[in-house]
Amino acid sequence: MPAEPRTRPTDASVADFIAAVENPRRRGDAETMNALMAEVSGEPAVLWGPSIIGYGSYRGPTGDWPIIGFSPRKANLVLYVFRDFDGADDLLARLGRHKASVGCLYVNRLDDLDLAVLRELVERSVASMRTKYPPTGSL
Repeated sequence: MPAEPRTRPTDASVADFIAAVENPRRRGDAETMNALMAEVSGEPAVLWGPSIIGYGSYRGPTGDWPIIGFSPRKANLVLYVFRDFDGADDLLARLGRHKASVGCLYVNRLDDLDLAVLRELVERSVASMRTKYPPTGSL
């Protein structure tokens, strides 16, 4: 029997989680991302597992996951955005200083990014996820 996924929605307070971020700059960036992702997605923030703030959900091959999210880690701010849409490469080229992996963007601080481009990336990511995966509702 496969192990239960560790990254599942919890009842923990997102506000308390953000308030507990030690680095003041990272905490401020987390507050900004929380407001942006909640506004764009129209979904409430939910703490997934011990450290991911997610919005909405979709059913993937391995279970439910947030359609978009972020994690204010010690080393960087991790953004979980879907980038498999037309124009994603152009947005990433204009975004500013970041590192990318398959499903994440790693950012040192939001001051390194063009926030208008970031907002467009988040908007397009949410729209693409909602098109690709049927909604499972808010958690």
